[in-house]
Amino acid sequence: MLTRALLAGLAFAVIVASAPELRAERPASRVVAIAPLSTLGAEDTSASTRKLATELENAFAALPGTRVVTAAQVAQAIQRAKKPRLRVCERDTECLVELGRLVGATVVIDGEVGGLGESRIVYLGATDVGAGKELRSTTLSIGTEADPGGGAEGAAVRLLEPDRYRGVLRFAIDVTGASVYVNGSQVALSPNKLISLPVGTHAVRVTHPEYRDFVRFLDVPYARTVEVPVAMQQYPIVKHDLHGQPVTTDRVEYVDPPVWRRWYVVGPAALGLAILAGVVVGHLVNDFPDGDLCRQGGGAMCER
Repeated sequence: MLTRALLAGLAFAVIVASAPELRAERPASRVVAIAPLSTLGAEDTSASTRKLATELENAFAALPGTRVVTAAQVAQAIQRAKKPRLRVCERDTECLVELGRLVGATVVIDGEVGGLGESRIVYLGATDVGAGKELRSTTLSIGTEADPGGGAEGAAVRLLEPDRYRGVLRFAIDVTGASVYVNGSQVALSPNKLISLPVGTHAVRVTHPEYRDFVRFLDVPYARTVEVPVAMQQYPIVKHDLHGQPVTTDRVEYVDPPVWRRWYVVGPAALGLAILAGVVVGHLVNDFPDGDLCRQGGGAMCER
């Protein structure tokens, strides 16, 4: 009987733990209210704007520890409180703080929709109700095929958790021992050759002492992985030295100089010229008078 009671108790505990409606919800650390979106100073109730508001609500609700007060719930609270001026605050901090207190929110998200047709821009702002000031602002592009900013999800992260607004680069380097620099600073890659970077454009340089540098400006989108193939080009002189190959195929030929420029001809000729010059100088010296003596041509003494 005791064993059956224990088994029944365990079964009941499992049922309670697995049933969402029986579990106590963990209280949210942040309550975000989505204010009605506006266009040209008036509340925008078009179908496209309502769809956009739903996307924003889902994006903020996906953030950890966040509970969302939807735009429809905010509109109902404004109607019950009979405060129609809170429908369009137009980025007024006092108005947004009052709206947040009305619905029990810690952060209020407001937005102004601009543009024509399918391509539109939404100017979003986040206001801290407790501090009574704007936290951050950002823009959201609507209608673009590929938004590198991550759409509504990226906008939610930029406003409330900007440190998580990052993307990933995966390097495929064809040599070992290369160093990677991002914006001038050396970085360490993960074992899978990954690196997480803030969203935006970054200057990337891959260097190796035996290869030419790989330099690129790369765009990092939100929550996506960009493949970066790196094909290093080896320096030609290093390649020849490593493989023992000659750097040139030119043939060097040594040509013998002519006979009159060889040493055994130039040497005796120079010696003969030196002897001849000495004989001429000696003859000239002996043929001229020395001191007061006077000699005639042929060496005869002069008469005084």
